[in-house]
Amino acid sequence: MHLRLLISLIVIIWVVLVGRVYYITMLRGEHYGILALRNTIKEEPIIPVRGAIYDKNGVPLAVNRLGFSISLQAHLSRAEGGQLDQAISYLLEVTKNGLPSDTNESLRARYIKLDNSYSHDPVELIPFMPYETALPYFTRLSLNPIINISPTTLRHYPHGTIASHILGYVSKVDRKNKMIDPISRTIGYYGRAGLEVFYNKELQGELGLRKFQVTALNREIDEISRVEPSQNQDITLFLDIRLQQFVHEIYMGEGKSGAILVMDLETGGILAAGSFPEYDHEKFITGIGVEEWQAMANDFSHPFVNKLVNSLYPPGSIIKPAISLAFLEAGEITPHTDFLCEGSITIGDRQFRCWRKYGHGRMDMRRAIAESCDTYFYKGATATGIDRISRKLVSHNFGGKTGVDLPNEFVGIVPSRERKVQRLKQPWTFGDTINTSIGQGDFLVTPMQMLQNAALLATGKLIAPRFARIVKTRETQFDRREVFTESDRAHIKLVRDGIGDAAGRPGGTSARAMDVLPFKIAGKTGTAQVAGIPQDEKVRMSESQLEFNMRSHAWYIGYAPLDKPRYAFATLIEHGMSGGGHAAPLTARVLRKMDELGYFEGVTKKERSIYAAPAAAPSARPSAPPEEEELTD
Repeated sequence: MHLRLLISLIVIIWVVLVGRVYYITMLRGEHYGILALRNTIKEEPIIPVRGAIYDKNGVPLAVNRLGFSISLQAHLSRAEGGQLDQAISYLLEVTKNGLPSDTNESLRARYIKLDNSYSHDPVELIPFMPYETALPYFTRLSLNPIINISPTTLRHYPHGTIASHILGYVSKVDRKNKMIDPISRTIGYYGRAGLEVFYNKELQGELGLRKFQVTALNREIDEISRVEPSQNQDITLFLDIRLQQFVHEIYMGEGKSGAILVMDLETGGILAAGSFPEYDHEKFITGIGVEEWQAMANDFSHPFVNKLVNSLYPPGSIIKPAISLAFLEAGEITPHTDFLCEGSITIGDRQFRCWRKYGHGRMDMRRAIAESCDTYFYKGATATGIDRISRKLVSHNFGGKTGVDLPNEFVGIVPSRERKVQRLKQPWTFGDTINTSIGQGDFLVTPMQMLQNAALLATGKLIAPRFARIVKTRETQFDRREVFTESDRAHIKLVRDGIGDAAGRPGGTSARAMDVLPFKIAGKTGTAQVAGIPQDEKVRMSESQLEFNMRSHAWYIGYAPLDKPRYAFATLIEHGMSGGGHAAPLTARVLRKMDELGYFEGVTKKERSIYAAPAAAPSARPSAPPEEEELTD
C-alpha cells in the first residue's frame, strides 16, 4: 500500500515537471527566450560629438574640450568591508591634486544620491576631468576594476565672453528637455540660449548604438553590433570674430550697454552682433551658484538679456525715414511740402518741442530727414493720420519677427488706434499720433528690427538676417521679399537722399561724426527719450545733468557705401544721451575697422571721396546761441 502511494506520488511529480517543461519550452518558449536574451545582451547608446561653431574664416567659436568622466561600480555602499570608502580614498590618493575641490565626504554623498537600486550601471562621480589633468592618472585608474574612466567632452568657448548672447551655451538637461527631446535625455546636455538652442537638433546629431553580450555579473564578453553616431554637425557663421572682438572691446572696455549689428546685404549674413554687457556662458555648463545668478539677474544693465531680439526700445528719430514713406504714400504731403519749425508746436494745452530749441526754420522732407526736424514730422503726422502711418509701419514688418535664427524673438509694438482702444481701453489722441511720428510713446522696436529696416531702405527688399551660413554641410537659404509699394519705389530715392545728407552734408545730424570716414555713407541718428519732459519745464535739463537711467537712448542706423550699399548697420547705446554725439561716432569707428579688414575693397576713388555736395540752402530760422548748435539728435 505504501509502495503504491509512493509510486503514485513520484508519477504525479514527474507529470507536473514534464508538463511544466513542456509549457516553458513549447508554449512559452519564445517569451522566455526573449527574457533570457535580454539578460545576456545589452544595448548602449553611442553619444555623438556635439558640432563645433566656426566664424566665417574657420576660427572656432564653440568647441568641445577632451577629457574623461570617472565612475564607480553600482551598489558599493551596500557592499561589506567599506568598499565605497576604499574606492573613493583610492581615487583621491591617485589623483592627488587632480580633484582639489572634492573631498571624501562630498564624493560619498554624491555617490549615494546617484546610486539606483534598480540599475547596475556605473555611478558617475566626476562628470569631467580635463584631458591634460587626467592623463597622468589614466593607467592606474584603468587597472582598478571598481573604477571606470571613460572619454568625454565639455563645451568650451575659446574667446571667453565675446559673442556670448549669439552663441548661447549648453547645460545639463532638465525634466522639460527630457520630455521634448529624447536624444538630449541620453546625451545629458541641451542648448539653452542663442545658436546653441536654435540649432540644438543639428548640433547634437543622432545617437549611435552598440549591442554587446554580458555575463550574469554584468561583465562584457563580446560586442555583437555597432552603429556609429552621426558626424559633421558643425556650423559655420557669417560672423567675423575680428570685427566681433573690436565691437566687444568698444562696449565692454568703455562700460557701455546696448547692442550693435552689421549685416552683409548680399547674403543677409550678420558680420558682427553684440548685446552688451556680455556674460561668461561657460559658467552655465556645469552649473552656476545661486548668489552669482542673483547678482547677474539684478544687475541694472541686464547682462543676461539678449538685447538684439529680447529687449524693446523706443526708436526715436531713426523711424523718420519709414514715417516719411507713410506721409508720401498718403498723399497729404509731397516731396516739396515744407513746414516752418520754430522750436515747438502747441496742440490743445500741450506743447510738443523740437529737439533744437530755437527751431530749424522752413523744412522740406529731404532736409527734415537730414536735420531730424521734429516739428516737420509733428505737422506731417497730423495731416496724414495714425491709421495710414500704422499700416505703412506694419507693411515694413514693424510689429513682426525678422526671421533671424535666434530663439524667442520679440515683435515690439506699433502704435495704432485699434490697439489702444482694445487693449488699453483708452481713446486715441492727437498727442499719440505726434509721439508716434518721432518714434516715441508706445512705439517699441528691437535692434534687429531696426537693422532689417536699414537694409530695406538700402535695397528695397525685406531681408531676413541670419547668423548661420553652413549647417551640417548645407548652405542656409537667403530669404528676402518685396514689400515696397509703387509709392515706396517712387519716393525711396528722396528718403535715401535725406539719409545721405544726414551723414554727409553740413547740418546733417551725423555729418561731424562721419568726417573721419574715407567714403560716403547714409545714416540716421536717433535720441529716444525714456522719460517725459514736464510741460512747465521751460528750459530742458541737458542729458549729462540727468541721472543715468533717465538719459535718452542713442541710436544710429544706415548703410554703406552710399551709392552702392554693401552693408547695413544698427547701433544702440542705452542711456547714451545722443545719437549724433555718441552712437554715430561709435559706428564710424566700426566702419573704419571694417575698411581696415578689407570689407570696402573695390570702392572707387570717387566713392571714397569726402562728401563734397553743395550745402543746403540756409534755413530761415532764428539765430541760436553757439551751444545750441551742437547736434543732439
